[in-house]
Amino acid sequence: MSDVPAVEAIDLVKRFGDNAAVDGVSFSVPRGSVLGMLGPNGAGKTTTVRMLTTLSRPTSGTGRVSGHDVVAEPNAVRRSMGLTGQTATVDELLTGRENIRLIGRLYGLPMKYIKQVSDELLERFTLTAAADRIAKTYSGGMRRRLDLAVSLVAHPPVLFLDEPTTGLDPRSRSELWEVLRGLVRDGTTLLLTTQYLEEADQLADDIVVIDKGKVIARGTPTQLKDQAGRASVVVTLTHEADLAQAEVLLRDCVSGVHVESSARRLVAQASGLADMTLIAGVFADSGIAIDDLGLKRPSLDDVFLHLTGHRAELAADTDVEESAVEEAAR
Repeated sequence: MSDVPAVEAIDLVKRFGDNAAVDGVSFSVPRGSVLGMLGPNGAGKTTTVRMLTTLSRPTSGTGRVSGHDVVAEPNAVRRSMGLTGQTATVDELLTGRENIRLIGRLYGLPMKYIKQVSDELLERFTLTAAADRIAKTYSGGMRRRLDLAVSLVAHPPVLFLDEPTTGLDPRSRSELWEVLRGLVRDGTTLLLTTQYLEEADQLADDIVVIDKGKVIARGTPTQLKDQAGRASVVVTLTHEADLAQAEVLLRDCVSGVHVESSARRLVAQASGLADMTLIAGVFADSGIAIDDLGLKRPSLDDVFLHLTGHRAELAADTDVEESAVEEAAR
């Protein structure tokens, strides 16, 4: 069983009338790893998650979670996974502790175990001090942590996270990232969709890029960035008057030099750290004062532009849009 992927999508298709929201999506997620699912709005990410979590039945194809088929064994799939959606789904009129215990009772777990796991989860997610406050008094970050804690009551080996940090401030987002890293260290497999490219860069071992219902690219964050173009060495000078001399020096050792006069900056194509080291040596011997020298690799936003023709849109994903389409198709 250890060789069985934690999650598999196998030619998943979902049609709403004549519209194919998902059109032949396939990928696999090894156990104990993190897969980031990226794509522009309307790409089909949320619909894919809904099929893999048994919330929506595929038109064709199937998926597996911990080896269980989402079509043939939906109950086994649900026992093997947790799901955190785009918005916190906790009961705001219950305390944090009561929310966790309620889910434990719905799972039919023994009360002794429920009490123990409630305390463990509250501590793990830094909610112990607020455990007996009603959830509507929680901050956005606290609600997201409680939502995540609730999804882990039954210790599922696989966790689906659909836009887990939507609406959180940068500090709360960073705190939740640390929680997620802890889950992975403990062996949990994560599949996350995200509108934050930095989030995928920080958390994902592998990334699947989906556009118009199809997988258009996959690989590690570094592999995808390499597809978007070469790295660049960026040199920022102390004095604008040195730009002409600096440009001559730079063109003697690397190609593709671009000068940004207003910023006292020169940008040159580079193959990596070797070129940066060469350039640093040239400037160290030149007597030209520099404020900064660094290596800039393409970002995941550059990957979006390269693959889809536009920048990633930092807007809410298509959970509402796709759900509305699904409702209309019923």
